Amino acid sequence: MTASAYHIPVLLNEALKMLSISPDGVYVDCTFGGGGHSRGILSQLSEYGRLIAFDQDPDAAANALSDPRFTLIRANFRHIKRFLRLQEIRSVDGVLADLGVSSYQFDTPERGFSLRFDAPLDMRMNSEASRTAAEILNNWPEDELSRLFMKYGELPHCRRIARAIVKARSAQAILTTGQLNEICKPFCKKNREHQTLAQIYQALRIEVNQELDALKEMLMQCTELVKPGGRLVVISYHSLEDRLVKVFMRSGNFEDRTEKDFYGNDLSPWRPINKKAIEPEESEIISNTRARSARLRAAIRTELS
Repeated sequence: MTASAYHIPVLLNEALKMLSISPDGVYVDCTFGGGGHSRGILSQLSEYGRLIAFDQDPDAAANALSDPRFTLIRANFRHIKRFLRLQEIRSVDGVLADLGVSSYQFDTPERGFSLRFDAPLDMRMNSEASRTAAEILNNWPEDELSRLFMKYGELPHCRRIARAIVKARSAQAILTTGQLNEICKPFCKKNREHQTLAQIYQALRIEVNQELDALKEMLMQCTELVKPGGRLVVISYHSLEDRLVKVFMRSGNFEDRTEKDFYGNDLSPWRPINKKAIEPEESEIISNTRARSARLRAAIRTELS
């Protein structure tokens, strides 16, 4: 496996521009993958700069960079503060997170992320974790499955899909993506089968990996870690992530509750740089179709809190 096969970095130039890298600074790449974004950051650091990267996927370790300024931590970015403390780092100049599933994970059938292959229903970003998509599909009650597909998949037929899954598993355990696709096809609109199935897979993947909870935890820790004037850059791929990031960068919390001082001045710990999310150019989408849904948002850590 090569780094280029693992993941083509999305919105690389835009991300580096928004990070506004200080050559001697300390930066974090929350989602190392194939190392594309990390290489871009290192290219702008001096010999005194430092980059700490996180990735919970054991396969990503094969792409670790041989550079004295670089450290790869095999852990979920939800633990960013704890692991940085172990590296004796109390504050950083910038944090980058590309929240997408890597091309390598999508293209490796046994990982179960893609509906293109008939493969085990796995979907674990950390292949050493315990819970898989198959366990959820075969053990969760109908009501919980329905809520899952509505909350994380925004599927209008969530109740009917959950009922069909419970009925199917009573006859035979649902263990492969092929089985799941067949069960769900009756609820897909004609010529939109891929979109509906992708929403089902998204819901399962988010739950298996606790993606939104991990994102929230990481973002809140960034308020403590990023120095005033430092940058936070996040690339998301679906509306659930993008909404969380947008609200957090606007208010510093997930309730969109903006605190003000006695004079009515905004006390948010972050100031968004781009009010509208940055999207890939058509040329990038042509060369990397998985960039199509990418949305980049960036914010500066304020000195007000």
